[in-house]
Amino acid sequence: MSDTRVASVILQQLGGKRFTGMTGAKNLVADETSLRFALPRNPKKVTHVQIDLTPSDTYRMIFWNCSLGKNFHMDIVSQVEDVYAEDLQNIFTESTGLYTRL
Repeated sequence: MSDTRVASVILQQLGGKRFTGMTGAKNLVADETSLRFALPRNPKKVTHVQIDLTPSDTYRMIFWNCSLGKNFHMDIVSQVEDVYAEDLQNIFTESTGLYTRL
């Protein structure tokens, strides 16, 4: 059984249930140091997000565009390093165009 405490903290810092409700985030995957999830259509065409806790106690946010069709591709749209917890929501909104709160 894996320890998902870090992923739970990341989700809470993003806004918890309000975050998933506002953004439509789904298919959340947690492990010891990260949280990954899929997104519905959005202005920046980001389909997946990965947030990793780094050794410096900051986060790395990776925003992906994935296509599972005949021409499979998985491209990084953007990557932001050294993100503090209080900046997670703002960087998410800037990178996806989706709001995390009203």
